[in-house]
Amino acid sequence: MLPLNTIEEATTFLGRNLTVAETLWFNYSAQKSDYYLYCHNILFLFLIFTFVPLPLVFVETMRSLGFLKYKIQPKVKTSLSEMFRCYKDVMRMFVLLVGPLQLSSYPSIKMIGIRTGLPLPSMWEILAQLTVYFMIEDYTNYWIHRFLHGKWGYENIHRVHHEYSAPIGFAAPYAHWLEVLILGIPTFLGPAIVPGHMITFWLWIALRQIEAIETHSGYDFPWTPTKYIPFYGGADYHDYHHYVGQQSQSNFASVFTYCDYIYGTDKGYRYHKKVLRKLKVQSRIYGTQNGGSYYASTQDLKSQ
Repeated sequence: MLPLNTIEEATTFLGRNLTVAETLWFNYSAQKSDYYLYCHNILFLFLIFTFVPLPLVFVETMRSLGFLKYKIQPKVKTSLSEMFRCYKDVMRMFVLLVGPLQLSSYPSIKMIGIRTGLPLPSMWEILAQLTVYFMIEDYTNYWIHRFLHGKWGYENIHRVHHEYSAPIGFAAPYAHWLEVLILGIPTFLGPAIVPGHMITFWLWIALRQIEAIETHSGYDFPWTPTKYIPFYGGADYHDYHHYVGQQSQSNFASVFTYCDYIYGTDKGYRYHKKVLRKLKVQSRIYGTQNGGSYYASTQDLKSQ
């Protein structure tokens, strides 16, 4: 709740007129508690988990429209009932764990100093903080993900997420309850180190989940804007990780690719891309097709 009652008081407090965005924020938030504003995350997550994957459901079920050429594993078709079952499992986890966790974690938000007042952060401040959040989350998530691919971590926790060897949008948050808790640490670490405004925090939570859905889409669309982000992994990069499965020691990164490159955990993927390029060249020369499979030899890939 803002300690100001009128626009005039806010103008006097800032020593200038409010921007349009600040006026809208004041009108919306002035009489609402900080806890109420924080709990918007629950609504945002529900809307994102429910509606963002829906275009991918349409693409998967309407293959006759020509989207199959963008499917990373074209031989795998996920039925509507399977996707709905995945969504129900995600919503069950949302109701039983994610929602209550959001409701109860507000004291930590106050402790680290997420603010709700005026002035609003500039666009450059928001972009800078979001960049820091993505970098911190990506690096921390990389090492947690590598641990989860150890024998104990995979068999007891991470195997649930890998039930989808050909990932779908709804499966982005599909995981063991303990993995959901563990991976909440990298998500929260950035705002804890570099606290900002509640609006920035909202954007961070929303963008991170949207990015995860895009990464798990199972489709490599050429028009995806994220293709222009340096070192961004994307759907093709992460799909390989799911395809190889438990044996995978490649492509652990959640967002970017630099950790995999630095620590040498992208060798299997690079070998895979090398084989694909060779097969495409042979296809052009001999006028043949690559057996209808996107991937190289399964045995070769899993040995990388």
